[in-house]
Amino acid sequence: MNLEEKIDDYLNKPYWVIDLLPEQVPANSRGQYFKIEQYFLQASQMDILCRKFAHILMKLNCYDDMEVVHPIDGTTLNPSPEKIMEWFVESTQEKQFLYFLFEEWQAMITFSGDDLYLTVYHPSPKMLQLLHALSASEGLFLWQPPQETK
Repeated sequence: MNLEEKIDDYLNKPYWVIDLLPEQVPANSRGQYFKIEQYFLQASQMDILCRKFAHILMKLNCYDDMEVVHPIDGTTLNPSPEKIMEWFVESTQEKQFLYFLFEEWQAMITFSGDDLYLTVYHPSPKMLQLLHALSASEGLFLWQPPQETK
């Protein structure tokens, strides 16, 4: 299976999110979700969030090889921490996608430069255990949204 097929396959599997909030905000919420979202999408706030995301992925990379797919630089196995951080910053500026594949766990994490969350596809129980702890250590939450049936 080539890389594009592998990514497409993961995108059709169950997923979790690493988010600022502990659960999905209901559509009929009386709060001010969109104003808060706009606040966190500001460059200074995105920089803080991207650092947290990068730290989670760097720490996760201590337990399994991580293959990163970057839209310009291509595919890199176990990139340096500095390169991971650079790609996150670049991704928010250019509104690009990053894909992080973990071969042993047969899982993938994605980041879109205009989102406030990471999406974790097909995580193993061990990976979920680690992600719960790593997310909490960065002040973030790991939760599973309702899954679309295909």
